[in-house]
Amino acid sequence: MSEQEKPELSEGVEGPEGTPDAVAASPLSRFIPIAKSAENSLIVLLLAALMLLPLAEAALRKFFSAGIPGAPILVQHFVLILGMLGGAIAARENRLLSMSALPAVLQGRAKQISLWVGLSVAAAITLFLLQGSLSFVSQEKSFGDVLVGKLPTWVMEAFIPLGFALVAVRIWYHTAQTWQWRLAALVPIALLFWFWSRPPGEVESLVWWGLGILFIATIMGAPVFVTLGGAAAILFWGENGGAMTEEGISTIASLSLDHYSLNTNPTLPTVPLFTLAGYFLAEGGASKRLVRVFQSLIGWLRGGSAIMTCFVCAFFTTFTGASGVTILALGGLLLPVLLSSKFSERHALGYVTSAGALGSLFPPCLTLILYSIRAENVTIQEIFLGGLIPGLILVGAMAALGIYLAKADHSQTTPFDGNEARAAIWEAKWELLLPVVALGGLFGGFATPVETAAMTAFYAFVIETFVYRDLKLKSDVPRVMTECGLVVGGVLLILGVALGFTNYLVDVQVADKALGWAQENLNNKYAFLLALNGFLIVVGCIMDVYSAIIIVVPLLVPMGEAFGIHPVHLGVIFLANLELGYLTPPVGMNLFLASYRFGKPLTEVYRSVLPMLAIRILGVLLITYIPFLSTSLPDKFAPKPIAEETDGMPELDLDLGLDMDLDMNLDDPEMELDLDIEIDLEKDLKLPKE
Repeated sequence: MSEQEKPELSEGVEGPEGTPDAVAASPLSRFIPIAKSAENSLIVLLLAALMLLPLAEAALRKFFSAGIPGAPILVQHFVLILGMLGGAIAARENRLLSMSALPAVLQGRAKQISLWVGLSVAAAITLFLLQGSLSFVSQEKSFGDVLVGKLPTWVMEAFIPLGFALVAVRIWYHTAQTWQWRLAALVPIALLFWFWSRPPGEVESLVWWGLGILFIATIMGAPVFVTLGGAAAILFWGENGGAMTEEGISTIASLSLDHYSLNTNPTLPTVPLFTLAGYFLAEGGASKRLVRVFQSLIGWLRGGSAIMTCFVCAFFTTFTGASGVTILALGGLLLPVLLSSKFSERHALGYVTSAGALGSLFPPCLTLILYSIRAENVTIQEIFLGGLIPGLILVGAMAALGIYLAKADHSQTTPFDGNEARAAIWEAKWELLLPVVALGGLFGGFATPVETAAMTAFYAFVIETFVYRDLKLKSDVPRVMTECGLVVGGVLLILGVALGFTNYLVDVQVADKALGWAQENLNNKYAFLLALNGFLIVVGCIMDVYSAIIIVVPLLVPMGEAFGIHPVHLGVIFLANLELGYLTPPVGMNLFLASYRFGKPLTEVYRSVLPMLAIRILGVLLITYIPFLSTSLPDKFAPKPIAEETDGMPELDLDLGLDMDLDMNLDDPEMELDLDIEIDLEKDLKLPKE
C-alpha cells in the first residue's frame, strides 16, 4: 500500500513539461492556509468529542444513573463526519491509500504521466460517487427524519457529498504540478462523466470497458477507495441501464446509503479511538521507553534484541492497528539496535520488516474490531480472546527464530543489570498499564466497547502530554490528532465504498455460488481450510486488510458455517493469513514499505524476509489446524447472553412466527419501540391446556 507524494502548495514545483509553477501571492494563496487550519481544527474537535462524550456518558450513568440524551447517536455521526473530512484531508495532502506501487517505482516523466492518467480517472469516478450521494441526501431530506432533538438527519448525511466534492477537487489538483496539465486533466474527467451520464450505446456492453479503464487507473496510482467504489458504481450502472434512469439513480444512491450505514455503526467509534491512543504513544517517547524496558529485561539472552523487537512491534501494532505504521514509525529505532547487537544487516532488515505484523491478533487491535463488526456472528470480546493464544504463538515462533539467527550471526548480548531493569520499568510504568486499562474496561463489565476505547485514548493523551510531557498541548497534540484523523479518514472512506461493492456481490449471489463450488469440490473442512489459507494469502498480497474485511468476510462466513468452522477460529485464520500476505513476495505491501523506509532495493528486502516468512507459515498452519488454540479462551471466558429466569413460566419456543414492525436504535436512551406481534399463545408458547 502506498501513499502519493505531496508537493507543497506554497512552493514552485515542476509539471510534466518541467515548467516551474510558482504560486504567487494572491487572495487564493492567503486563503489556503486559513482553510487548511480550519479543517485541521475541526478534525481535532471531532476526535476530542469522540473521546469526551462517551466518558461523560459513562460517568453520568455511574454516579447519577442518567446519560446525555442522544449522545451515542451523535458519536456515531461524528465518526461519519470524521471519515469524510479525514478523507478530504488525506486527498489534500495527496496521501490517499493506493494499491499500486508503480508510481513509486517510476521516475521523472513516466511517473508524472502515470499519475496524471490514474488521478484523472480517479477524479471522474469520485464525481460519480458525488452524484449518487447528492441523490441519497435529496431522498433522505424528503423523508423529514430527525436525528436528535430538532437536528434533521439529512444535515449529517450532507457531509457525504461535501466530502466527496472536496476529495474530487483535490485529486484533480494533484493530477499534475502545473496548471497547464491540471486544466488538461479536465478533458478526460469531463468525457468520462459525460459517458457516465449519457452512455453512447447499450450500457451492458460498456461495463467491461469501464472496468478496464478503472483497472488501468488503479495500476497507475488511483486510490483504493476509487477502485472499490468505482467497481461498485460501474457494475450497478451496467445492471440498471445507466446513471440517469430512475432505477439507476436509486441504485447509485444506495452506495451512499451503504457508506452511511457502515460509518454510523454503533461499534465503529472504537476504531478511531483506539487508533488515537496508538498515535499518542507513537508520537510520544513511548517507543524509546519500551525498547529500554524489554532490552533491559531480555537483552542478556541470546537473541534478546530480536525478542525485544517482537514485543515492541506487537505492542505498537496492537494500538495503531497497522503493521505498516509500525514499520515506518519504529523501524529507524529498532534496526540500529539489532545491528549494534551484531545481527547481520540482512537478518536485521528481515526481522524488523516481519515483526511489524505481530500485533494484529492482540486486543484491542482495530482489525479484530472490524472483523467482529463485519462478520456479525462473533462479539468483540470473543474475537479479542480468540486472538490471544494464536498471537502469542506467532510472537513465540518469531522469538525462537531470533534466537537461532543470533547464534548463526554470533550476535552479542548485554549483561543483566537489575538496577537498570527496575529503572526502565519504573519510567515506563504508565505505558505498560495501557493494556490493563483497555482490557479492564472491556472485560470488567463497567464500560461499553466505545467507552473503553475513549478511556484508553484519554489515558494515552494524559500520560504522554501531562505525565511524560513528550507532547506539547498546543502544538504537538493537534498535530498528532490531525495525523490520526487523516489516516482514519482514509480508512473509513475505503470501508464505506467497499460495502457497496460487497452488496453488489451479494446481489449477484457470488457468496452462494462460491459456497456451492466449495461444497462440490472440497471434500472436507481440512481441504477447505487449506484452500482458504492460499486464497487469503493472495488477498493479503493485493488488498489492504480493511478492504478485505469488508469485501471478503461476508463471502467467507457462510462457507465457514457450512464446513463447521467455529466463527472465532475463522476470524483468527482470516487475519493471520492476511498479515502473512503482507510479507509474501513479490507484492506484499509491507515489503514495499520496508524498501521505502530503509532505502533498500526490493530484491534485498525479499531475500531478507524469507526465513521469517517460513516460520510465519508454520505458525499460521498450526493456528489453522488446531482450532482449540483460537476457541478455548472465548468458550471459557467470553460473556454469554443471560437468559431471564421466569417463575414457573414455560420456556418459549424461539420460532414464534412473529409479524414484527420494529423501529429502534438500541444505543439511544430515548429509544422508541413499536412492536406489532401476533402470537398464538397455545400453539407458539406451548402453554398447557386447562
